[in-house]
Amino acid sequence: MSDRLKTLSEAGVSIWLDDLSRELTETGELQRLVDEDHVVGVTSNPTIFASAMKEGARYEPQLDEGLAADPQTTVADAIFELTTTDVRQAARILRPVYDATDGVDGRVSLEVDPTLAYDTDETIASARKLWDKVGEPNVFIKIPATQEGLPAIAATIGAGISVNVTLLFSLDRYRGVLDAYASGLEHAIADGVDISDVQSVASIFVSRIDSEVDKRLDAIGTEEALALKGKAGIANSRLAYAVYEEFSASDRWRALEAQGANRQRPLWASTGVKNPDYPDTLYVTELVGPNTVNTMPGATMRAFADHGEVEGDKLSGNAEQAEQLVRSLAEVGVDYDDVMVTLESEGVEKFESSWADLVRTVQDQLTAARGRRG
Repeated sequence: MSDRLKTLSEAGVSIWLDDLSRELTETGELQRLVDEDHVVGVTSNPTIFASAMKEGARYEPQLDEGLAADPQTTVADAIFELTTTDVRQAARILRPVYDATDGVDGRVSLEVDPTLAYDTDETIASARKLWDKVGEPNVFIKIPATQEGLPAIAATIGAGISVNVTLLFSLDRYRGVLDAYASGLEHAIADGVDISDVQSVASIFVSRIDSEVDKRLDAIGTEEALALKGKAGIANSRLAYAVYEEFSASDRWRALEAQGANRQRPLWASTGVKNPDYPDTLYVTELVGPNTVNTMPGATMRAFADHGEVEGDKLSGNAEQAEQLVRSLAEVGVDYDDVMVTLESEGVEKFESSWADLVRTVQDQLTAARGRRG
């Protein structure tokens, strides 16, 4: 058991693994991570699924014995069946955590088709279909926080389906996400849905912000600009936490909480360090705080278990310092609003590219399976 991960967990951080594969679920490795490394959740995405399917033969039985046998099976059908099977298996492994935490943790996240990011109605339909197919209560359906995604989040929550809001960068959009969550709960209450079972997290991306801001600071090139590198992602997350605290203290939220609503916790995503000049545990140590989630790639989790440090609550009470950092960025010529618009647009494009890679990968697997059948 990792004492460092235990300390992180005790500081109020739910440790989630940003990885999922049949290898993890069928070899017992995911169970080991739960038992020994305080892992209490799993997130997935098309890139993770594509990588797993390229590298492992554990998907062949499902392909050979079922999917490839039916000539009517499309690539979309195969993706749906393969990914929901992985999520169902992981959800069952994590079910004891879900039960022990009254549904707060023990969650596995599954993303809607990212090509629907700008289509509200189809996102709602996809979320319902995925939820029904997995058939486990400890699943989060991931919906991107585009403008079109906000009403889809509200509608999905309103139907009693737990949501992981993904692709979230700006504070204004985060406020919109909190409003969508509250609106969904209000509609659920009006429709007689038991909201005590509904949970949500808001996945605020971290390292991608630094990558974009650092690129702009390098282009500016002044001493003042270069001194600000590697600080924007953490500052933005700390400001987001202040927004979370402010909303949690609002009359609107208190009224919902009195009716059994659960807080939508901030989740720090994209926490693998992309710049090798920065400490490999930077986005864990600097974002410790109560009622938060940190979803880590395996390498980041192992690094923290080896040499990570918990230096106390780094979120509460740090908004003023973070606001000063944002002002300093503006003073040297970084347009923070434009950074956020760029990141969301590029984020959707990256999600769509990842989905296209998953489609190609499953197409190859399906073709190979049909070839094995002769």
